Amino acid sequence: MYFNIFLVFIMGLVIKTARMEKVWIEKVREETFCPTVTEHRDMRQDKSKLRIVQYNVEWLFVDYCATSDCPGNGCAWANQTIAINHLNKVAKVIQELKPDIINLCEVEGCDELNMLSKSIENPAYFPYMVKGKDTGTGQNVGMLTQIDPVANLYRTEERVTYPIPGSMCGYTGQPTDTGVSKHYITEFVTNGIKFAMIGAHLIAFPTDKMRCAEREAQAQILQNVIYGYVSKGYQIIFLGDLNDFDAEVLDANNNKPLSRVLDILKGNAGIHAGTYKLFNIAANILQENRFTDWWDQNSNCNSTSNEFSMIDHILVTPNLQEKIVGQFIYHDYPEYCGTLNSDHYPVVLDFSF
Repeated sequence: MYFNIFLVFIMGLVIKTARMEKVWIEKVREETFCPTVTEHRDMRQDKSKLRIVQYNVEWLFVDYCATSDCPGNGCAWANQTIAINHLNKVAKVIQELKPDIINLCEVEGCDELNMLSKSIENPAYFPYMVKGKDTGTGQNVGMLTQIDPVANLYRTEERVTYPIPGSMCGYTGQPTDTGVSKHYITEFVTNGIKFAMIGAHLIAFPTDKMRCAEREAQAQILQNVIYGYVSKGYQIIFLGDLNDFDAEVLDANNNKPLSRVLDILKGNAGIHAGTYKLFNIAANILQENRFTDWWDQNSNCNSTSNEFSMIDHILVTPNLQEKIVGQFIYHDYPEYCGTLNSDHYPVVLDFSF
C-alpha cells in the first residue's frame, strides 16, 4: 500500500515537473526575440577596422518548432543533438572569421543567438533580432555584433502588389500583395559614419515565375526603406540571402536572373531608380570564386561545380565602397548530404577607416 502511495506521489511530481518545464519552454519562446538596444558598446580590438559578414546558417533551430517540424523531419537536423552539433559547426566558422558584425539568416530566435555566442567563446558578441512573420518556417534574420546599434531593430510592414510595373518574371496570375516576412532594419554610428543596416531573407526559388514576381515586390518595399535613409544622409549596408542573381555581377556559373531584384535594390530599377546607387561587393571577387550556395540539382548528394550559385549578397553605398580594403567568400568546407555545416558560405567584407 505504501509503495503504491509513494508511486502515485512520484508520478505526480513527474507530471508537475513536466508541466513546469512546458510552461518554462513556452515562456522562453515568448522571450526569444531581442530587438531592444540598451547599451552603446564597441568591443572591437582595432576600432579603425570593421569586418561585416553575411551568413545563411541553414536552420539554426534548437528549440523545437512545430510549424516547421525542426529539429525533426522538416529540416536537415533530425533531433536536438544534431541541431546543437550543427550550431557548434557554425560557431567554428564564425570563430575563424572573427566578424565585428555578422548577419545571420535562418535563425529561430535569440535563444539560438545566445547559444551561438557562447559556443564561439567570445563574450563580446551581442545578439539582436526582431520577430519576423514567416509563420510557415519560423525562420528569422538576426545578428551578432561587437558594436551595439544606436536604434532598436524594427521592421517595415509595407505591402506592395505584384507583379510590379515592368516585371519581366512572366507571372500572369492574380495580382496579390506581399510584405517582407524576414528582415530587420537598424542604425549604427561607427568611426564618425552613420549607416543603416538592413538584413533580409527574400522568398526562395530564383526561377519560379510567381515567386520571382513576389520577390520583386519585396525588393521594392526594401528599396523604399533604402531611399528613405539615403534621403536623410545615411550610408547603407544591405545584406542577406536574396535568393536571386545579379545581372551585372555574374556568379561562377553565369547564372542570370529572371527578376530585377538586384537591380531594384541597387537603385537601377524600381520607383526610386536613379536616385541612389548601391555597389555589390562581389564585383571585386574573382568570378570563379563567386558562389555562396549549394543546391543538389540531381539529388545524388555529391556537390559538383555546376551546382553552386551566388544568391547571398552585400550591397553598400559609394562612400562606404571607397573604404573597402578586402572581400571574399569563405569556401573552407565541402558540401554534401549529411554535412553539419550550412549549405551556404559566408560573404566577408572588410573596411578600413
